[in-house]
Parts: sequence; structure tokens; C-alpha cells
Amino acid sequence: MPEDFLRILLVEHDPAFARYVGEMLGQARDLSAEMESVPDLNAGLSALSQSVFDVVLIDVCVPDGAGLANIPLIKAQAPEVPIIAAGDADDEIVALEAVHAGAQDYLAKGQLTPAWLERSVHYAIERHRMELALLGAEEKYHGVFDHLVEGIFQTTPEGRYLMANAALARIYGYATPDELIQGLTDIGRSLYVEEGRREEFIRLMRENDTLTEFESPIHRKDGTVIWISENCRAIRAAGGRLLYYEGTVEDITQRRQAENDLRNSEALYHSLVETLPQNIFRKDLQGRFTFGNQQFCRILGLSLAEIVGKTDFDFFPRELAEKYQHDDRRVMETGKPYDIVEEHRPPGRDRMYVQVVKTPLYGADGAIMGLQGIFWDITAQRLAEEKIRRINALLAQSRKEIRARHAQMEDDLKMAREIQVTMLPQQYPAFPRSASPSDSVLQFTHRYLPAGTVGGDFFAVSALSEDEAGVFICDVAGHGVRSALVTAMIRALAEELKPFATNPGLFLNKLNSDLHAILKHTGTPMLTTAFYLVADWRTGVMRYANAGHPKPLHLRHGSGQVLPLANAAGRSQPVLGLLEGAAYETSEVRLSPGDLVMLFTDGLYEVHDPDGELYSQALLVADVQRRARLPAPQLFDELLAEIRRFSRNDRFDDDVCLVGMEYVGSGAFGNE
Repeated sequence: MPEDFLRILLVEHDPAFARYVGEMLGQARDLSAEMESVPDLNAGLSALSQSVFDVVLIDVCVPDGAGLANIPLIKAQAPEVPIIAAGDADDEIVALEAVHAGAQDYLAKGQLTPAWLERSVHYAIERHRMELALLGAEEKYHGVFDHLVEGIFQTTPEGRYLMANAALARIYGYATPDELIQGLTDIGRSLYVEEGRREEFIRLMRENDTLTEFESPIHRKDGTVIWISENCRAIRAAGGRLLYYEGTVEDITQRRQAENDLRNSEALYHSLVETLPQNIFRKDLQGRFTFGNQQFCRILGLSLAEIVGKTDFDFFPRELAEKYQHDDRRVMETGKPYDIVEEHRPPGRDRMYVQVVKTPLYGADGAIMGLQGIFWDITAQRLAEEKIRRINALLAQSRKEIRARHAQMEDDLKMAREIQVTMLPQQYPAFPRSASPSDSVLQFTHRYLPAGTVGGDFFAVSALSEDEAGVFICDVAGHGVRSALVTAMIRALAEELKPFATNPGLFLNKLNSDLHAILKHTGTPMLTTAFYLVADWRTGVMRYANAGHPKPLHLRHGSGQVLPLANAAGRSQPVLGLLEGAAYETSEVRLSPGDLVMLFTDGLYEVHDPDGELYSQALLVADVQRRARLPAPQLFDELLAEIRRFSRNDRFDDDVCLVGMEYVGSGAFGNE
């Protein structure tokens, strides 16, 4: 609701005072508001659960309440609404206690004036906004601190942890920083693998007050050994007294393993070079041999000592030596590899044809320092060329057959698209069943736009009973045959799990378990998000559970608000099929007549404009807000057209699925 028109809930047992407050609001100069008055606390809590208010004004002495303890009860029911407490006492201590209890302001009823009331309402709203902003900033700081990749610590010189972040706990194998601090009380004895490593750490810190890249193997909580690199500094008081050590920890196990693998790789390289049947040699910039493998030495009939330092002119006829060195200079001057079949005549042997590959050698400074060559006998290959030509003819025939198969595959994909479309709902159930589709209490709408021939989005609308409808939507990562196959599996699994369909959380638990059991054998995870809701048309209660899916939007008809449907616990839940034991909780919300619930896949807003800017979820909410009063089909069509105009290529890059459920209200069917 716009800020210039406010809804105020007054919880007051005195009708005369309630009228007085209403009159004062009418006299306010810069405040446009409507007031709803209830006589007791229970009525106030009920009103907050059913309607949206901008401010609550409560008399702390209502008969069914508990004085200032009423404030936390109101705050628990509507945490997003600022509270003004009112009482008979004009006492700063009472006012301070009211604020400590959660109120944004306190008013003495005997001193209340229109101007004072108007000031208090504005003050309470602004202070509440500041409190929410401060809370958000604190959460953001802790989020950044706890999600750093590097571990952060503070320790006493004796070896006890004073502070650790979540990354350090994770590196050391502990569930939380508190568990690490309580479980690892002697760093020298319990952490380092090498005896005396902590003493070396202390010695270096005493000498330098700082320490960088102190690498050590350490024990994790489960006993496994990893490598870490520590950076640390000494924190001292103004007088120089050492207070504690503060620093960071990085898990370098992979780097150490890579270094070890590199050493092994170099040893393996030399082993391979010496045992390969190919001839391998290296030369410097002057064309002198610096290395030759055993095979090269054998073909020349010389030892490596007799080859190193010599040139091609020492081993080959002059015309061949000049050609070899000309080729060498071209490689070293251009930096490009040289690949050719050439004639080779070893001393004392018959002429042969060899495949030669020469590549530049680079030094640590990036400059060319020579070249490496490898050559091998391909005389027998020449004899096989005719056979290869015959094989090529057969290959041409095979290509023709492959093109025919490709055309058949295209036809099969088109048929698969048609089959996939038939898997989507062709008509919607009516509630109650005796109602015509146009008179149904629950009205459904959808738009489905696959990005490829077949897509990875799927939805279903079904009647679970006389009273309840189930709406399911899922999005398998990517778009194509693999994604389409997974959606088909999910559709089949959902049909098998209908006995659990009335409980969204349990339904997703079962679906996740079954999908994980199937996909774990494929070796390749398929990220699948899903959202499932169950709506009771008689009561207007909607239960839902979310598996990593974009939060649907709840369009409240009464207030015109557009709110994301968040989980009750306020945290995201994992996607389907990755974690075998993942648990999904059921959340609940009450629908009002005219409300629309809008479900969608992420292809709807993962769109970029010509400048590369992303069509964010905030833009999506704003565009829906502007069209909140439109019928769902018109809203969907205008929204899709708006996003296409935003797009740099006037289309969607991913599959798009939009599903709407409008709660008309039970009306005349309420007693059926």
C-alpha cells in the first residue's frame, strides 16, 4: 500500500478513546490513514493474521493482555509492522521498557494530540525501517564472514582458539566454529602432524611478529591429514604486551598434491622419453644437439656423449644437413610447429621415410631457447595409403547413411516434442466438481515455451480430493533430450507418489529419494528444482514446499501487494536428486478471494538486454505489480511480451513455464 495512505490497527478496550484516536487521525495534516479498532488482544492478533496493516497502536492495559508483554505477542504475529504502545502513565521508565519490549514508540494517553499522534506514527514507521536495515546489514556482515573461503582465527600464545569462522571449521572438519573452539584446545598437540611444528610457529612469531605461507600437514577432526598454509600476525596492547595471534588458513592440499604430481609427471616424462620407440632430440639456438633419447642414439649408432654439442653436419650429408637446419631456423624464428614427411638417411643404412614434428622450446622468461624434434618411420604407412583410399569410399557411403539417420532423428525429436506437450495438462479440474470451468473456485492458467525441440520444464495440475487441488512445477537444468527424459521420469514418479500428494513436504521428500536413487547411477548430476502446493478451496488454506525453485509470487487482491512465497523457516532448501537425505518442510499461507499464485521457472527472468544487463527478479516483481489487477491470462501474455522487448534477441534463451492459480473464493459453494 502506498506510504501516503496508511492502515492503522488500534487495540483499545475504551470505545471513547478509540473514537478520540479516530478523530485525531482525521485532523492530521500530513497523514492520510484509515483506522480499524478492535477491543482486545485476541481480536488484534486475529486481525493481523487476516489483513495487512502499516502500524499497530495498542493500549498496554487491554483486559485480556499482559501489559508490556503484549508487545512481543504482536511482534511475533506481525514482525514487519511497527508498534506504538499507549498507556496511562507518563513515565520515561515505562516508555523505555516499552521500546525494549519491541515497540517503536510510547504515548501517554492523557497528553495525546493530533500533532503528537501524527509525529509518533511517522517516527515509528521510520524507526522500524532503520531497525530492519540495521538487521539486514548485520546479517550481511556475518554472511560474508562465515562464507569466506579462507579460514580466519584468533589464538592465545598457549595454543587455544579464541575465535574461528565457518571456513576454518570446515577446513578442520568441524560442524561449527563453536565445536572447533571447544574441541581443539591444544593446537600444538592436537593439530600439527609434525612434532615441534607449533614450537617453530611460536619461534618465528617471536622473531618477526608476522608469518606468511607457513605450510604444515595437520590432522582434521576425523583423523585425515591435509596441508594448510598459515598467515599470521601478533596483536599487541599499547604497551607492547602480546594479546593474541590473528591470521588466516588456506587448505593447500590440492596444490601440494599437484606439486607432487608434477614431480612424478616429470619423472614419468623422462621415463617415457627414454623408452618410446620414437626418436626424440633437442637443439639449442645454434643448432647444436643438447639431448637425444636412447632410440635416437641407436639410430645414429652413437652414445649421447658423442652426440651432444654436435650439429647435423657431423652426421648427415651436407644437402640434408642444410635442409634440417633451414627447417630448424623457421621453427625458432616463427615460434610455429613444423610437421612434415621427409626423407631420412641414417649413416650406413637404406633410405627411409619419416614423419617429423619440430616444436619450439621456451625458457622460463618466455623466450625461445631451442627446439625439440620427434620423428618415426612411416615407410609401412605409405604402403597402406591405397588401402585407406578404398576405405574412404566406404566412409562416404557411411556418411550418406548417417545423414539419413540424422533426418530420422530430427523426425523423432519432433514427435518427442508432440508427446511432451501432451504430457502437460490439457484441461483443468473444477472445484467443486459440479461446477463448470468458468465457475470453478480455483481457476488455472499456464504458458509453456520450450527453448528447443524438447524442453526441461514440466508442470501438472490435479484434483487430490473433492476439496484440494495440487499444482506441481519443476525445471531440469538445460534443455534437450536429457532434460526431457528426466522430466518424463519425474512425471512418472509423481504419479506413483500420489498417496503422499496432500503433504507437500513429504511428497518432495519421497520424490527426492526416488530421483536420487535413479540419477546416482548415471554419473552425471541433473540439477532439478521443483515447487509443489496443495490448495483447499473451502478453507482458502494453501500448503507448499520448495526444492531450490524460484519463489512463486503471491498477488494479494485485497492490498495489491506482490509477495514472494518464502519457506516458513526463512532458508532455501536443496534441489532434487542431489542429496539422498534432504528434508523438505511444508509451509502454509491463507488465500483471500481474488488472490493469484504465480509459479514460474527461471527461464522467465534469466534474460539479458543488448547491454548485457540481466532481467532481475526485482524487475519481474515490479512488472507483475503493475499488472496485478489484470486477469491472469492477460497478465501472463503482457508479461511475456514485456520480457521479450527487454531481451537482446526478442526471445527466451531457456525453457519458460508460467502457471497461475487464482482463488475466486468459495462463495455459493461453501456449504457443499
